[in-house]
Amino acid sequence: MNPPTGQARGLRIGHGFDTHRLEAGDGVQLGGVFIPCAYRIVAHSDGDALIHALCDALLGAIAAGDIGKLFPDHDPQYRGIDSRRLLAEVMRRVNLAGYRVVNADLSLIAQAPRVSAHTAAMCEQLAQGLDVALDCVNVKATTNEGMDAIGEKQGLAAHAVVLLEAR
Repeated sequence: MNPPTGQARGLRIGHGFDTHRLEAGDGVQLGGVFIPCAYRIVAHSDGDALIHALCDALLGAIAAGDIGKLFPDHDPQYRGIDSRRLLAEVMRRVNLAGYRVVNADLSLIAQAPRVSAHTAAMCEQLAQGLDVALDCVNVKATTNEGMDAIGEKQGLAAHAVVLLEAR
């Protein structure tokens, strides 16, 4: 059997992680959905940790680095950018690499805000951005049971896992 040549072959799994600080504000953007609450995410972009973790998972699956390299936080063109635009560029790269998304599973770890009423809308936004059916995306959330900075409502974190298949 010949070694891989870098061309798209079979299945690929990627994992992403992101975390951001919280401060007093009027709402957060998560999974492409604005959630009114008493906090805002401190970030160079819109701080959508779910999409950032998803982008890292996608880039990892195609061995293309991470969003920090692709969209550096010192570059003014990304100041306040809607993370759905970052996802669109990452998906362009996934497609160019010869892959398509099979499914994505995301977890938000946050004491605040409470997001259960918004996870269906997040799944819709993410499915659209990934160009997959709604039943191929899952978003779930958990608290940190009051422990550490996340539990004290000083920040939040997100994990994402994706499965890609060659086109």
